[in-house]
Amino acid sequence: MQEADKGSSGELDGAGLRIGIVRARFNDAITGAVARACLSELDRLEVDGGDIRHVTVPGALEIPVALKVMADSGDYDALVAIGCVIRGETYHFELVANESGAGVTRVALDHGVPVANAILTCDTEVQAWARAEEKGRDAARVAVEMANLLEELS
Repeated sequence: MQEADKGSSGELDGAGLRIGIVRARFNDAITGAVARACLSELDRLEVDGGDIRHVTVPGALEIPVALKVMADSGDYDALVAIGCVIRGETYHFELVANESGAGVTRVALDHGVPVANAILTCDTEVQAWARAEEKGRDAARVAVEMANLLEELS
């Protein structure tokens, strides 16, 4: 292994990891599908169900504050943000998409805890459904990989 490759193994072993999930209830059927896919993948990656805390909030704008409280606790190796924002006829879509994303990033940077961003931002409900399952699985893999990487780096 080259020196530059050390610490970037892409480790997907979730055993012993503690994961927090914050899911928005707005567009509940879609966010529920994302969450189910995420939880299924976490199980496949051997994260114990007892080491997962899954909470819900009203919408995407409320996700960052719940993530912050979880990050403040120091109880989690990684967090997952799950939401769905679908474009409408007003500027509200841009506001919610941009501010929820910025809040998720801020929590990760301010607390040094990985946050997998699975907040779908789509033009249509059809696009959201097409992405829901893969986005959930991807969020689980990102959370596990980044938790392991940060452990290697510290």
